[in-house]
Amino acid sequence: MIQVSYPGVYVQEKSSGVRTITGVATSIAAFIDGFPRGLLDEAVQCLSYADFEREFGGISTDSPASYGVKQFFQNGGGECWVVRVSDSAAAATVTVSDTAGGGGTDLFNVTAGRQMRGLSAQNPGTWGNGVRLDIDYDSFDPSAQFNLTVSEVATSNGRTQVLRSESFRNLTMQAGAPNFALDVVNAGSAIVQLDRNGIATALPTVAPFPRPAATGTLGTTVAAIPASPLLLSVDAGGGARAFSVAYTGSPDLPTLRPLIEAALRSASALATTDAERALIAGATVKLVGSVGTGFRLQFLAGRGATSYLPAATLTMGGTSAAALGLPGATNAQQIALAGGTDGTMPVNAPELTGTLAAKTGIYALEDVDLVNLLCMPRVADLPATNMNAVYSEATTYIASRRGFLLIDIPEQTASLDAMQTWMSQNDSLRSRDAAVYFPRTFVPDPVNGNRLRSIASSGTVAGLYGRTDATRGVWKAPAGTEAKLENVQSLAYLLTDLQNGALNPLGVNCLRTFPVYSHICWGARTLDGADQLASEWKYIPIRRLALYIEESLFRGTKWVVFEPNDEPLWAQIRLNVGVFMRGLFNQGAFQGSTPAEAYFVKCDKETTTQADRNAGIVNIEVGFAPLKPAEFVVLTIQQIAGDLQV
Repeated sequence: MIQVSYPGVYVQEKSSGVRTITGVATSIAAFIDGFPRGLLDEAVQCLSYADFEREFGGISTDSPASYGVKQFFQNGGGECWVVRVSDSAAAATVTVSDTAGGGGTDLFNVTAGRQMRGLSAQNPGTWGNGVRLDIDYDSFDPSAQFNLTVSEVATSNGRTQVLRSESFRNLTMQAGAPNFALDVVNAGSAIVQLDRNGIATALPTVAPFPRPAATGTLGTTVAAIPASPLLLSVDAGGGARAFSVAYTGSPDLPTLRPLIEAALRSASALATTDAERALIAGATVKLVGSVGTGFRLQFLAGRGATSYLPAATLTMGGTSAAALGLPGATNAQQIALAGGTDGTMPVNAPELTGTLAAKTGIYALEDVDLVNLLCMPRVADLPATNMNAVYSEATTYIASRRGFLLIDIPEQTASLDAMQTWMSQNDSLRSRDAAVYFPRTFVPDPVNGNRLRSIASSGTVAGLYGRTDATRGVWKAPAGTEAKLENVQSLAYLLTDLQNGALNPLGVNCLRTFPVYSHICWGARTLDGADQLASEWKYIPIRRLALYIEESLFRGTKWVVFEPNDEPLWAQIRLNVGVFMRGLFNQGAFQGSTPAEAYFVKCDKETTTQADRNAGIVNIEVGFAPLKPAEFVVLTIQQIAGDLQV
């Protein structure tokens, strides 16, 4: 209530009581499998296939889910979370000391990995053995600061290339400083993490690594520069390549620096190998030093060149090199990580399911706010007992998250009889929150010359769900002539109409091939959709629409908690929930021509008794009339006898 104290006009704002309920996303997928790289037992968000390639290495022949993720995005999916599970994988590491060749005082440990939700996480795999650290002193204060460049390299077709690189400048080893190396690198690097676990030595107060000594205290005066031409030579491991730098007059060092760099570009043409040529052509010359200690030119090899030779060094020589203060070797220390192993792909149920207490396996999704679709293609390749155990636990877990499980079938289940047998052997998997599709699909394998490969259909179907939700709504069955399976070249089994009719009553969704329409999804039943069960959750769109409404109202009514439990609150609840349901009705999500026929929202003294109010409970009843798919279209044709008028 406004407080008045003086004669005049007072203005106050009053809430309208409208709290908009926003619908949640409906097709966020999750993939659980082994991958060649990536954080272990950590859910990582991928908004495109490019994100998946960066985080998990892309397609791998040993990873069924890697093909599923690619199919998900190609078929219309927009967001997924990926969890990597593995057995005995190890991350590449190295301990950095204050001596270039090792054996000095240990400073910090470097491990392949990155931060996830504010904590350092390891990224195991042999990929980490290609990580290189470059340390140099072209910093603001060379006596106490250094620069660190982290590069990931890989060899392909005989060429070593830099895949990605990160630079951290003006670092210090002084704990608590804003530019403390461990804090800066850990917060900003996507390749490595630093720590001092097991290192008892105190942190140094100066730049900890060996620096090349300057050959003099040369100033920038005109008299200090030798006369033209300046005779120099460079050696990148293939022998000395002589070159000269021509200039007029007597330039100072800043003027001479770009002339030497330009001459180096020309000298690179004399190199005999691509690696040598790239090191020379990519080399830089920098002016370093201070007024007190004098200036000199610093020569750095081309570490960022396309052809990357980690073990190569580059030396500078010539009749005038010493006079310029050029060091005899590159002013950098390079260190390689080692010991990374991929481990083995998951083959047992515990590796895939994990444990809730440790948040491993499927339970790594506990750190994810919302997941709608769960895909585990590798489970189909497990022995029957393990497969059933994993899918049973996955169904229970995803149902608790108001999500939906897409179950895959083994590769050998490739005929009508085999699928009927599989269903009879796995009746225990029937659930209103799961669906299965037959047959498997064949897609081009990009790592095997684009030859066709049989893959599980869950990733493709999950992408189809996302595309249908975006274009038509979650209440539209993800099936029909519009439900084309993108990037699918063929199906493992071509079903006839009669064969389709044998599987449909069992709750099996069929993938079909029709002329013109190509490969499409031709079924929309949950595993609770067998005719004998007569379940009200027979159809996928009805079940997913209910889950969507439940999750949206669950999140959109949290404001109700701790509000006074009486008619004013109930009226607000009816208003806000009713607006949300009316929005769905206007989009065509329900049956009926009027809102009264399509849905109801009830919250009053009939739903919430005095006993409920005494217990702090408010009951809200929401009902809706779902649209059922037109699964069977019956055409009745009658022949007319003709004009019977006399």
